[in-house]
Amino acid sequence: MVPEAGTVVVGAAVPSLVSCGLSPDADLVYRTLVTFGAECAAQLARALGLPRQRVLDALDELSAWDAAYLAPAARPDTAVWRAHPPDTVVPALRHSAARPRARHDAARMSAGSTAPELASLTLGDGLRHLPTREAARSRMAELVTMTRGEHLAMNPEPAFEQQATQAAAPLDRVLLGRGVRMRVLGVHPADLDPLAPHGRRPSEKMPDYRRMPVVPMKLIVVDRTVALFPVDPGDFGRGYLEVAQQPVVDALVSLFERNWDVASPPAKPVPPPLSARERALVALLAAGHTDETAARQIRVTSRTVTNTLRALMDRLGVQNRFQLGLALGALYAVTPPLTPSAHEES
Repeated sequence: MVPEAGTVVVGAAVPSLVSCGLSPDADLVYRTLVTFGAECAAQLARALGLPRQRVLDALDELSAWDAAYLAPAARPDTAVWRAHPPDTVVPALRHSAARPRARHDAARMSAGSTAPELASLTLGDGLRHLPTREAARSRMAELVTMTRGEHLAMNPEPAFEQQATQAAAPLDRVLLGRGVRMRVLGVHPADLDPLAPHGRRPSEKMPDYRRMPVVPMKLIVVDRTVALFPVDPGDFGRGYLEVAQQPVVDALVSLFERNWDVASPPAKPVPPPLSARERALVALLAAGHTDETAARQIRVTSRTVTNTLRALMDRLGVQNRFQLGLALGALYAVTPPLTPSAHEES
């Protein structure tokens, strides 16, 4: 379905048209039409902060590829451009890229201009191509040193490569340690920290995280002035685009905020229901009692203490008392003592 003007469509990520042979300008205009609906060329130029001629060239290219069309209108000044649906455009481009590219190049050549070659694309002001994942990580490390206020990220992937998480862990520490607000949208459960295998402890500062069933695109935005996203959402190895054109960055921030508003914040842990005996026993052990002294306090045998703790471990899915203490503490089922107990003082 093609959206009406002014309608924001959030759905599956749109594969990069650059990987199919189109120019970055055409890819950017197409994404705008798909996301925000039909627009006239003048409005596209204003929204994207691009010269009108570059937008017209991009629309001409999209038309040659049968990716967009000029909708009929009663008056020429009211005509708007619409995008054909990505699920029909992208497969067609991948199967017949040579034909429309050749037709578009011929049209441009006949007008006295030369179409850019993919090997030497000129991206223009505020656009930079980072050709590999390694280049993107290096650039991200540079941006971290300059970030002062906010770091936004959207992660559509359900799992992360080890190299990516190894690189992210120290960068997160630097940003959070400097007081930068980090907000992350992802698809993995909130209680599954992808950086835990690389040394991040539960006691460390964490980004604000919200979960969605589907995240629309891979995106990083730094201080609302620079955005990075993959050239090809299906293959991050093709590199990233860095965008510093403010209207485009503003639109991407708006996309993040709309999804953040409807995403699910992490659920607050719910303490497991404990019986009066279990609660008394846990409180005594947390205060430093042994099994024997705790048993005497609640007037049961030491064997009953052992069986009660074993039942709690089974209920919480942990293997030993140390893990049980961590689990109960994380679930706020027990509060550490603020002062030494009489047992400890004795």
